[in-house]
Amino acid sequence: MSVKVNELGKLPTGETVSCYTLKNGNGTEASFTNLGGILMSMLVKDRDGNFRDVVLGHDTVETLFTNAGHMGEPVGRNANRICTASFEINGKTYQLAKNDHERNSLHSGPDYWRTRVWTAEYADAGLGSYVMFSLVSPDGDQGFPGNAHVSVTYTLSEDDALSIHYLANADKDTVFNMTNHAYFNLNGEGSGDVLDHLVWINASHYTPADRESIPYGTIDAVEGTPMDFTSPKRIGQDIGQEFDQLSFAGGYDHNFVLDQYDGTVRLQATAQSQSSGIKLSLYTDLPGMQFYTANGLSDAHGKLGHVYGNRSGFCMETQYYPDCLHEKTWPSSIVKAGTDYDTTTVFAFSTDNK
Repeated sequence: MSVKVNELGKLPTGETVSCYTLKNGNGTEASFTNLGGILMSMLVKDRDGNFRDVVLGHDTVETLFTNAGHMGEPVGRNANRICTASFEINGKTYQLAKNDHERNSLHSGPDYWRTRVWTAEYADAGLGSYVMFSLVSPDGDQGFPGNAHVSVTYTLSEDDALSIHYLANADKDTVFNMTNHAYFNLNGEGSGDVLDHLVWINASHYTPADRESIPYGTIDAVEGTPMDFTSPKRIGQDIGQEFDQLSFAGGYDHNFVLDQYDGTVRLQATAQSQSSGIKLSLYTDLPGMQFYTANGLSDAHGKLGHVYGNRSGFCMETQYYPDCLHEKTWPSSIVKAGTDYDTTTVFAFSTDNK
C-alpha cells in the first residue's frame, strides 16, 4: 500500500490544491483532491489485465472548481433536491438558495463544498491506505443550522474496494444527507456511452417524481415498468421507452428504495461492462440510491481532453430519499445536535474472469 501526494496548482486565494493517490498491491489506484474532497480517478484492471480509469472527472484546478456535473464530489450538507428550497426543524423555517428550476434546492448549491479546500490527513494503514478530508461548516452555511464538523474518509483495500466513510455532527439539530456524485464508465472514461452496461438494483420500489425531479411522496413498485432492475439488464434496454418518468428526466434519474434496508452495510447494486469485464458492486447502509445516467451532460470537458456527452457515465448515489424533509413517513435526514451522522458506502471492483 502507498500514498502519493503531488501539487495540482493554486487557487487565486493562494491556497494549494493537491492530489492524493492511493495504490494497493494489485496496482489499483484511486486519486482525490483536497479541493472539495473530490474523487478524481479510479484505475482498475479489465479482464485482460489492462488498467482503465473508470471514473469521469477533471484534472485541472480550473475545471475542478467549476466541475460540470458535480463529478466525484462528496456533496453536502444535503445531496439531491429539497422542494421550495426550505424546510422546518423544531418549528423554525430555514431558507436555502433556489438553484434548481428557480424554486428548489439542488445539492445545497450554489455555494458548493467543492469550491473549498478541505484539510487532508493520510496514512498507510494495515488493511488499506486512506485519505481523510475534513471541513468546518459554520452555522448558517448554505442556509443550514448548526456549526458542523464534517469528514469524508476514502480507504482503498487490497481487494480493490473503495470505501467512503462520512462522519459529521453539529451543535444544533440540522440536516445531513451526503453522497458521492461519481460518474462511472466501466469501459473507461472518455470511451463513449454506458448503454451496454448490465445493472442490477436491489429495489422492488422507487419514488416517482415530477418534471422538476421532486418526488410525489409515493413509493411505487418497479414491476412491469422500465424502472425494474431487480434482474440484471442493459441500461439501454428500456431507457428509450415511452414512460413518463423517463420522459421527465431524459433517462434514469430516480431514487430507488433499497430492499432489506436495516442500517447495515450490504450489497445493494451491481454494474458490469460486457466489453471490459469490469464489475462494480455497491454496498451501503443507507435506504436509497439515486441511479442517474448522465442525462444532463453535454459537451462537458473532462480529463485528458475528453469531452463527455449524454449517457457517458452512470451514478449510483447512496442517500436518504430526495425531499424526505417534506415526507414525514420516510427515513429522515435530520440529525440531532451532538449526534453523529455516520454512514459508509463501498464501491468494490472485480472482473468476470475472477
